[in-house]
Amino acid sequence: MLGELTLNPTDYQRHRLHTQERSWAETNCYVDVWIELLHAWGFEPIAALPFTTTIDFEGDQWTFFKFPHADLEELFGLDVQELAIWRPLETHVEEQLRLGRPMLVELDSYYLPDTAGTAYRTAHVKSTVATMEIDVAARRLGYFHGQGYYELADDDFLNVFRMTGKFSPDVLPPYAEIVKRRNPAPPMGDQLVAASLDVFRRQLRRLPTENPFDKFQSRFAADLQWLTGASLEMFHHYSFATLRQFGASYECAATYLKWLDENHVNGLETAAAGFTALSTGAKTLQFQLARAMARKKPMDLTPLDDLAGVWQTTVDDLSTRLL
Repeated sequence: MLGELTLNPTDYQRHRLHTQERSWAETNCYVDVWIELLHAWGFEPIAALPFTTTIDFEGDQWTFFKFPHADLEELFGLDVQELAIWRPLETHVEEQLRLGRPMLVELDSYYLPDTAGTAYRTAHVKSTVATMEIDVAARRLGYFHGQGYYELADDDFLNVFRMTGKFSPDVLPPYAEIVKRRNPAPPMGDQLVAASLDVFRRQLRRLPTENPFDKFQSRFAADLQWLTGASLEMFHHYSFATLRQFGASYECAATYLKWLDENHVNGLETAAAGFTALSTGAKTLQFQLARAMARKKPMDLTPLDDLAGVWQTTVDDLSTRLL
């Protein structure tokens, strides 16, 4: 087990971001992994969520939002570095864990038993996990993924690390990062709230200069011309890249503002309600898109006008109060 941490899948207590009744139970693989990794180390991941307020529509998808490494270092003293894979992957994992460094790496969900019912043994989907414990001889791996902490073993271990010889040697190695703890005494309590507010102000200066919902509406209207004849699989791909990304991100943004309010930063209730409305609006659009595709009928996009207005009012309020 990594350093002072003792983790067990049977009694691991998830962070409240993954236990509360939420519109979006999962965000994306990278954010979910970091939420639980920070939580396991005793940090408050909500303090590092200011970046979720500044996402944008990127032309064919919404921002695949991720914890900025600079914020993780400022708030928690964590140094995240890319790792070059030049030896067998399991050897790197073993080495880095021995040095006390979790390793974040893209693995194939086909061999991740926690994805049973979605990808496990049914679909090859890359997903980021945080490896926390490895025993190569016993063929066992402990890892954070999605909403919790899990273990895999035996054939899944051999296959996820491509140790069976049945995989092509031409397959490129996965992207991997290591996490080093540099500051033994990062800010806590009121100091953490103050540091988080500094990060929040910096993030607010990165708000989109053009309303992202106006951009999304025109692209969504064009995409509907072919989406209504597309497959259920395409619905899931499209929804993940667009509706789920801004829905989950803005729900996290609302959670962050409520956390600030819990820590006596006042005047953010209206903005929190605005981000909540954007998040629930994404869920409504997802249902409407699924229905339109199933019936192969047009979809009313006027609700996006309302979301554009909510976004503008919300970010204007935050900028006025904090910048």
